[in-house]
Amino acid sequence: MTLVDSLQRSIDYMENHILEDISVEAVANHADMSVFHFQRMFTLLTEVPVAEYLRKRRLTLAAHELSKTSLKVIEIALKYGYDTPESFAKAFKKQHGITPREAKCYTGKVQSYNRLVIQVNVKGAEPMVYHMVEKGPIQVVGMKRELSCENGENQRVIPKLWEQVNEDGTSEELNKLNDGDIQGLLGVCVDKSHVQANLMDYWIAAAHKGEMPEHFSNLELPASKWAVFEVHGPMPLSIQKVWKQIYSEWFPSSGYEHAGTPDLEVYSADDPFSKDYYSEIWIPVK
Repeated sequence: MTLVDSLQRSIDYMENHILEDISVEAVANHADMSVFHFQRMFTLLTEVPVAEYLRKRRLTLAAHELSKTSLKVIEIALKYGYDTPESFAKAFKKQHGITPREAKCYTGKVQSYNRLVIQVNVKGAEPMVYHMVEKGPIQVVGMKRELSCENGENQRVIPKLWEQVNEDGTSEELNKLNDGDIQGLLGVCVDKSHVQANLMDYWIAAAHKGEMPEHFSNLELPASKWAVFEVHGPMPLSIQKVWKQIYSEWFPSSGYEHAGTPDLEVYSADDPFSKDYYSEIWIPVK
């Protein structure tokens, strides 16, 4: 199954069960992916988390029914998963800017979030520079934090972790320990959705072959074939742009799949806000 097919199957499943209490695990299963990797791919390609897509679609369909049918507001609220008219009205107004009653009386405008359809567009005019390398196992040492991916918590917390390690001297200490197979500080994402849905470990670490300092933890990255992508430009926009290109352009056309083991962001010691800043994305592939 190609990445495009996987994503379309998951969207079809959500749409066909839109009135049910859909779990992210069930959606990810239809894409034949772990929860972690599916949510990451879905958010990168659509720019909304799975839960937000479902909420916006349900409130869009609810708005259609309010204007087209004779159903009462409370009936539509219950149909689309809201326990009370008040909770439905609050969510409805947040999305549409008007109340359900105003929508029913044709007063005001509503916002329609249409069903996603995945299309393959002709892209790639802007080249992506990468190379393949077989490497590992790779020993890394550093600090880790267990995070939830629900509602984008990980995306909010990770930048704060980097601020912390840069301020308290941890990043400087890790740079001194960096004598392993990869040069630079590492941001490592470890999928833990097999333990609990929406769970991950995020490491700020360095490849290190020697003895581990007591105040750090260690992690062994399995031997892998890695696709290593070059990133040029300031953080965080440049690396976010390349991540999106990887999933929207490279994976659909390369014939490779994500191997499911941890992937890496590799940061050099230069000024991360410089237009000439260099970093890398390492993805284990099969």
